[in-house]
Amino acid sequence: MKDPYQVLGVARGSGDDDIKKVYRRLARELHPDLNPGDKRAEERFKEISAAYDFLSDPDKRRRFDAGEIDASGAEKRRSWRSAGGGFRQQRDDFNPFGGGVDDILAEMMRRKEKGRRSHSAGGAAGRGAEARHSLSVTFIEAATGTTRRITLVSGKELDIRIPAGTTDGQALRLKGQGHPGLLGGEAGDAFVDITVTPHPFFTRRERDILLELPISVQEAVLGGKVTVPTIDGKVTLSIPPGSNTGSVLRLKGKGIGHGHGHGDQLVTLKVVLPEGDSDFTRLVEKWGPQAGYDPRTKAGIA
Repeated sequence: MKDPYQVLGVARGSGDDDIKKVYRRLARELHPDLNPGDKRAEERFKEISAAYDFLSDPDKRRRFDAGEIDASGAEKRRSWRSAGGGFRQQRDDFNPFGGGVDDILAEMMRRKEKGRRSHSAGGAAGRGAEARHSLSVTFIEAATGTTRRITLVSGKELDIRIPAGTTDGQALRLKGQGHPGLLGGEAGDAFVDITVTPHPFFTRRERDILLELPISVQEAVLGGKVTVPTIDGKVTLSIPPGSNTGSVLRLKGKGIGHGHGHGDQLVTLKVVLPEGDSDFTRLVEKWGPQAGYDPRTKAGIA
């Protein structure tokens, strides 16, 4: 593997949080879900994932910075150097007993067996790094819940459940679906960062759905029944006579289901005048002077 610092484009002295931020940004840009069919982006994604996995391991990062291991995690070979006509020990497998070749080989075999037992016992195992995925869902999907398929860093495809009431920016945790552990250690977790696309006319306030509903002058004055969209489909709403712009009607239980119950849908009425209707204009002209109607006086503004 290449130098992990160069792969991620970070300095050697960078803090863990800075490295994590860079990795998350690159992972979002290069993830296979967002670059279907782009082999170069897929290979680059694998590179940054491996580099982050390496640098997120404190022991491996320390030893790499100290020059003890290379970017693949392999021990760097140490050499014998002459010092004052003799030799100075610089090998980890130097025979401390001063014996012959048989003793040296025996000591090497002993250490190899010790390392094997340590590996089998999980002594050198380390937890894998977390992985980040990005997923975009619609407003309705986030509100009512849905199932979507994603591709994990391992290449495995997985169907995940988007719970009803998921919010924009929320991260869903997939336990054990991140990068594999070191030397058989436990795999890290995967996190799916959710982006919710805006809706043309719905907005959200906690568990309630908000809707501004245009109504005609006739419906506002005389009342009536109108069809209203909700996140679960269309329903009939009764407009009380004498309704005004800004009046709020509640559709109980038509909000987001979460926990012990559902929120409501709050419908704010907006009276819309007809366009280019000369009959309506003449009607208002006749009505106005006789009615003496002055809304500003009533509001205390005049």
